[in-house]
Amino acid sequence: MDRMSQHEGASTAAGASGTAHVSDAAGRRREDRIVGASEATRQVIARATAAASNDHLVLLVGPAGSDRELVARAIHTWGPRSSADLEALSCASVPEALQSREVFGCAEGVYPAVPGAHVGAFERNASSTLLLDAFDELRSDVATAILRAARDRRFQREGESTPRTLGARLICTSASEAPPALAEMPHHLIQLSPLAERPEDVLPLAAHYLAAFSEELGRQPVGLTADARACLQAETWPGDVRELRERIRQAVRLCGEGAITAESLMLARDAEEVPSFKEAKRAFETRYVTGLLRRCDGNISRAARLAKKDRKDFYDVIRRTGVDPGQFRS
Repeated sequence: MDRMSQHEGASTAAGASGTAHVSDAAGRRREDRIVGASEATRQVIARATAAASNDHLVLLVGPAGSDRELVARAIHTWGPRSSADLEALSCASVPEALQSREVFGCAEGVYPAVPGAHVGAFERNASSTLLLDAFDELRSDVATAILRAARDRRFQREGESTPRTLGARLICTSASEAPPALAEMPHHLIQLSPLAERPEDVLPLAAHYLAAFSEELGRQPVGLTADARACLQAETWPGDVRELRERIRQAVRLCGEGAITAESLMLARDAEEVPSFKEAKRAFETRYVTGLLRRCDGNISRAARLAKKDRKDFYDVIRRTGVDPGQFRS
């Protein structure tokens, strides 16, 4: 299904043997480029380029941490919709009962708990790209309806009978295999291999992130010592590319103006056990929302009043946490 074509430059990553494939990332942050020395990375760049040339649905299949969203953003950036913002909808964070509402939208009164009409992600991105992250976490009926809409380029809001034109370009990510229904429609399927299966990408990626994070801190990147390179190559990277990126980020902060050493990488690994501010904030929001909804028996309006927030803003917080208000109703 993919048209193979080149959309890559070549550069030699510091401390790496061989040539790194680097995606053309004009206008994007250095950290967002697709980088690697493996044939698998070259294939991903080529297939992403092919996918960017048309509006067929894209399915990115790979384990968590394999930079699925990075590839999705590259496809959006290289395509004709790049002037508009890409919206990423985390399917795993939307309560099952509200999945259809969030994607397709709904007419007024369809959901008593949130009775107003709702503009879904399809409509919000009529001229842009919609990334449905963790597509495999959707209910099967919702996933089937999305694929049908992508095939027919039409959809309906819940509670309405009039079809609407689907203008959004859809990119889906999944940790599992492609659904059988995908074979019935034009699409691009891009398989992302875990970092453990492409060890030749480790050093080019490490050099790439070293340059990116040094630039963020206003420093001149020095490089990786020999023992640091050996340390990186000896790792199995169970957290995939995400783990490597965070390890280098922490090591750059620890080393100051000097080269990255094996010791700094080991200290950085220990630092990874401390949750980020974003993770800590999300955990607090989840506990706070859960406690309020339990106290209010799942009544969103009452909970919003206690939180001293607008009802719609409070519902956005609920949606972000993935907490289902229905579980607290008697």
